[in-house]
Amino acid sequence: MPVGLQVLVLFFLSAVWTSQAFSEVYRWQDAAGTWHYSDRRVIGAKPVTLKKEFVYLQVAYVFDGDTVKLEDGRRIRLLNINAPEVEGHQKLGEKGGEQAKRQLEQWVKGKKVRLEYDAERRDKYHRTLAYLFTESGENINIRLVREGLAIANLHPPNLKFAKQLLAAQQEAEKARRGIWGEPEYQPIPIESLLKKKYHGWHRWLGKPRHIVEGRKYVKMKFSDNISVVIPKANLSYFPLLTDYLHHSVEVRGWPSRRKGKYSILVRHPSDLRILNNS
Repeated sequence: MPVGLQVLVLFFLSAVWTSQAFSEVYRWQDAAGTWHYSDRRVIGAKPVTLKKEFVYLQVAYVFDGDTVKLEDGRRIRLLNINAPEVEGHQKLGEKGGEQAKRQLEQWVKGKKVRLEYDAERRDKYHRTLAYLFTESGENINIRLVREGLAIANLHPPNLKFAKQLLAAQQEAEKARRGIWGEPEYQPIPIESLLKKKYHGWHRWLGKPRHIVEGRKYVKMKFSDNISVVIPKANLSYFPLLTDYLHHSVEVRGWPSRRKGKYSILVRHPSDLRILNNS
């Protein structure tokens, strides 16, 4: 095969491999001895085995336990996890934040990593959303959660590694690793929101009383002034919301306050747990 034609074939194979529309490439030889390649099977064609090549880049800087900067300048937000905040400009530090940052630095700073994407590639801050893999193939997002250095914080439709992240979190929580053993992250009665100002992610305990449906959100009311807010676009991931009513429920998330009323945004049912002692 001429060199120029070989280059074209390699380019075609690379394009087909990286495209999500095709999963296989086929080749066959005609009567004149010329090889042909296609993404469609034809009579006499055989599948071509392709070796996927990953692009690895060095981690130049670690901002905190869930955000890094690559050598190409991209700021990467590790997808579907959240580590406690580190203290910064107009930002309060949280228990476990510095520990998560230090550990992530030890694992990846100055080392080569590759990115794996999900349904959404950027967040509202224009950061790249990705799962971070080491050269040995380890998923750093999952490791942070397994070590109790970060929580699983699922954002549908980005659910590629949802089961693995939740399994890692269950393991960490059961072993009381990292944040799960800290007093600051033990469950708090949800009514405490009316008595004290809370900062950051917490676990809240209460019994939802009724459900109010709005145009874009559904509110699960724990009291007149406290609600869990669920985007209607995400309801297909949840069981019937009425199943939560009048049961003791643990809510995991960040409270926000507006006009004396508190709400906690929940995007995935992993942040709502019906307790056995309801």
